[in-house]
This record gives sequence, structure tokens and C-alpha cells, in this order.
Amino acid sequence: MTEKASGRMDPELAVVRLCGEGMQAEAEGRAEAARELFQQAWDIAADDYEACIAAHYLARHQTSAEETLRWNQECLDRADRVADERVREFYPSLYLNMAHAYRRLGRPTLARHFFLRAAERVAPQGRHDRHDAARDQCDHCAHQGQYGDWNRFAIAEGLRATVGAVPADVSDAPTLPGAARPQPLDAEVDGRIRELVARWCARADLKALGLTLPAYLGYLGTEADRVRLRSALHMVHAARWLPTDEQTELGAVIGATALR
Repeated sequence: MTEKASGRMDPELAVVRLCGEGMQAEAEGRAEAARELFQQAWDIAADDYEACIAAHYLARHQTSAEETLRWNQECLDRADRVADERVREFYPSLYLNMAHAYRRLGRPTLARHFFLRAAERVAPQGRHDRHDAARDQCDHCAHQGQYGDWNRFAIAEGLRATVGAVPADVSDAPTLPGAARPQPLDAEVDGRIRELVARWCARADLKALGLTLPAYLGYLGTEADRVRLRSALHMVHAARWLPTDEQTELGAVIGATALR
């Protein structure tokens, strides 16, 4: 297995080439052809690294939630076997896929467990992964930072959706690392920000939305996230272009204990 100096996967590798062709077929609406190409990639995978790549794409084309989970677990297991720099930056996506699979199966506790694991491994906002298991190695996405943002937004959305599912000791879940857990945004503050965002959307206030949404949608509950969100809201407030009632409300949100 070779890796180009730029950090991209070698597109000449058969598994990578087949996955790229499968993605193209998927984009053209040829789902069955895409699945066949991903299956071919799995069948010829020469090692755990290549199997990890192929398993990811096969998981996308399963017809049941149980099979989707099985292939996502296969993908994660193969990455764990590789256990080197080639897969280090895959993990936010791998954990995110596991979380989505468990959520579809109606298992919110395990879903939140894996959303948290993804949050612990995702790159800080403003610094993006070189590549990821889901996209960059096969279609050579020109905007890696955009995919990094999408990944973070999906993790944040999952954390908000499973906030009531407190992780517990479960026999089929691995033990979480001892790092500090992300803290969700205070529910009242979150609701007030959502209301402001809804008003900005209604009148297409693109400046306010452009400054605020990246920090809000990517909020994972770290101290850096809190500072970034507060700074974004403060920039909108300091510009003083909002209607008086919104200006007042935004100032109150910025002053809320949860964002200090």
C-alpha cells in the first residue's frame, strides 16, 4: 500500500480506482452498478487498509439498518487493525457512521456514545483533515475543508439530537477515553440563537448568517467552540446592523452565563 507525499491516496490502486468509479456511478443514479463496483473493491482488497476503504462504501448500499451497522463495524474493525497514520484521520467519520447506524436502529445511548467518540477525534474548527475515509481518497475532493466542516456539523447535530441519551455502561460498547466530554450548549441559549438565526434566514441576512452559522453548526461543546461561537455573535452585535429588538436580544445571548 502506497501513499502519495501530499497525503492523498494513490488513485492508481485498484481498490481506490474502483471506489472512484463507484462514486461516479452513484452520482449518475446507477445505484446497482455502484454497489457492484464497491463489492469488487472489497473482493480484491489486499489488506486491512484497503478493506477498510471498501467496507465504508458497501455500508452505504445496504438495504437494512442491521447490515449497514455490520459493514460500518467491519470498516471500524479494519481501521483498528491497521492502527497507524494512514487511518488516524478516518476515525471521526468512522465513529460518525457508527452513531448514525445505531440511531437508525433506535439505540440512542450507543448512538450518543459514538457521536461523543467522533467529537473527541474531530479536528478543531479552522484546521481540517488531510483526507477521510468517505470522500477524499476516491473522488479527490478539491475542497477538503468543506468536507471537514460537514463532518463536524453532522457530529454536532447528532450530539444535539441525542442529548437526553446519557451514555451508560453497555456491554457491546467500547470504553470511552478519559478525556473531558463535550458539553452541549445550554438549551435556553440554543433556542434563543435558533430564533435569531430563523429571523436572519427569513430576511436573507447573509452577513449575520455567514458569520454565525459555521460556529453554531459546528459547536461540539469544547472551550474553543464556546469562544468561537461567542466571538462570532459578538462580531454581528458589534456591526450594529440588526433591528433594535434583535440587537438587544443578541446582546443578552452573548451575556448569558453559558457563553461567558
